[in-house]
Amino acid sequence: MRGLRACYHLLPEQDEEQPMGCGEPAGEGQPGWEGAPAATPALEEPCRLVLSTPSSILQDREVQELGPHLPPRLMEQPWSLLYCTRRDGFSLLTLYRCGAQPGRPALLLIRDTEAQVFRWTGRNNFFVKGDADLLMVGGGSGRFGLWLDGDLHHGGSHPCETFGNETLSPREEFCVQDLEVWCPA
Repeated sequence: MRGLRACYHLLPEQDEEQPMGCGEPAGEGQPGWEGAPAATPALEEPCRLVLSTPSSILQDREVQELGPHLPPRLMEQPWSLLYCTRRDGFSLLTLYRCGAQPGRPALLLIRDTEAQVFRWTGRNNFFVKGDADLLMVGGGSGRFGLWLDGDLHHGGSHPCETFGNETLSPREEFCVQDLEVWCPA
């Protein structure tokens, strides 16, 4: 399965604490019992993204690959599907009505023809802006990293300062096949 997937890191990671089992294991040079070798770390389950229902865009393997790219504070808690074009239709206004609360993290998944993931560069704070006719993600220098029109059928992508991304699709403008919005439960 090929598809455009945009996962945007909205918070810097260096100030965040990692949940249990997600830290670096004790190793050589780290404190342990005086005169005793450091204990061999037990095999721990990696940090993972937990979706409350299956995604129509991501396969299980892709969900697990995406998990480590999210801030650690958002891991190991169930994420609920707020909006899905297959269930709710293609409408930006419906997406807004079903969407996340302001200030609450959200994961936007879009399928078209290619696959990319980009992280926040910290160069600006142009994350998301929207009105009834247009949803824009990322920006800088008059360009949007990702934009979607009001009927959610058409979108586009340009390199932008917010995410330091390349164009997310082979063409700067594309047609949307599926779109999902997920939020922590």
